[in-house]
Amino acid sequence: MQSVLISGVMFMSIWAFAAMGYDKRQAKKKGQRIPERTLWLLAIIGGGIGAYFGMQVFRHKTRHTAFRIGFLLLAIIHGIGILYLLGIHIPGISEV
Repeated sequence: MQSVLISGVMFMSIWAFAAMGYDKRQAKKKGQRIPERTLWLLAIIGGGIGAYFGMQVFRHKTRHTAFRIGFLLLAIIHGIGILYLLGIHIPGISEV
């Protein structure tokens, strides 16, 4: 079960990263864009890490405070979740 969840987060992160790159490319070409709602959905359902790194790598949506803070928080949450599933204890975070 753990490997399925980790694989899902990895898959969604790759998808979100690619979506950020595609949307940035479309923005430069004045082409059809990916709706912001879709970018958020990809980030929320497991792609927070990829969305955040995609935002940084492609310099896309970096002026939107909601994206900067939201994607960072989702990346942190998903990262902590992966570490928890791997059995890695994080100091300062209480055990549930």
